[in-house]
Formats: sequence, C-alpha cells, structure tokens
Amino acid sequence: MSLTHFDESGRARMVDVSGKDDTAREAIAQAEIRMKKETLQLIKEGRLAKGDVLGVAQVGGIMGVKQTGNLIPMCHPLLITGTNLDFRIDEENSRVLVESRVRTTGKTGVEMEALTGVTVAALTIYDMCKAVDKDMVIGNIRLIEKIGGKSGLYQREGENKW
Repeated sequence: MSLTHFDESGRARMVDVSGKDDTAREAIAQAEIRMKKETLQLIKEGRLAKGDVLGVAQVGGIMGVKQTGNLIPMCHPLLITGTNLDFRIDEENSRVLVESRVRTTGKTGVEMEALTGVTVAALTIYDMCKAVDKDMVIGNIRLIEKIGGKSGLYQREGENKW
C-alpha cells in the first residue's frame, strides 16, 4: 500500500481522478464535545447569550462540509449533493455527540467532508459556550462509514450509525 498524495520524488500532489468513474458516494463521521454539566444544561434550555447553540453549530458544520476543498490542501473541491448534521445530548457523560452524513456523485469520496463537518460543528459549539466553560474538550473524531467508489463499503467495527 502506498500513499497517493506523493509523487515518485516524494513531493506532495493532488491525485488525478480524471480516469475514475462517477459513482454515488456517502460518508458518515462522528465527534463529541465534553463539557461541564451546567454548560450542557444551558445548551438544552437555550439560555446561552449567543443563542441557539446547536442550530448555529448545524449551519457551521454544513458550511465546513462545503468548504473542505478550500481547507484541506490536497482535497478536491466537490459538488455536494446532500449533507445533514445531527446532535445527541448525552447527559450521563456530559457531552454533545455530533454526526455528519455527506453525499455526492463523483470521482472521489466525501470522507474528508464528513470529518470536517463534525469538526467545525464541534468548534462552533465551543465558540458559542466558551464564555461559560473553557474546559470543554473536542475529540473522538472518526469516520463511521464510507459507501461507494472502487473500495466499496467501509464500516468501523463496534460503532453505531444513528
């Protein structure tokens, strides 16, 4: 197995996908942001001064999906045909779980777009809540599932889609 973003001389390159077929592709990624119980309660009750935290984070995550090709140096800019950001509040562990589903029909997958979406959504939550809780921790960012393309289906073992 070789790394595809390097040429024979070891220099970085954007992979040429022109010879690949257009196929339906989908990726699902998840992340979490841990916080104080009081912060989670403020989010649930909509009592943070900056407004609807999860509503703004949803828009931020979608914007992140759409901007991935501008943020990650070797990513191709893609025509995203659909994306959705969802949140689950986990009171027991004092965290917000974030999930991004991204779809396209094209020559390359949308894994990076899904990962960027959950990351930007989590960063947006942090930004909206940092005045009351600077100890929040963003983490466990991971690909859950990838569908389509030459390599077909990938599903992370032991993880559940929502």
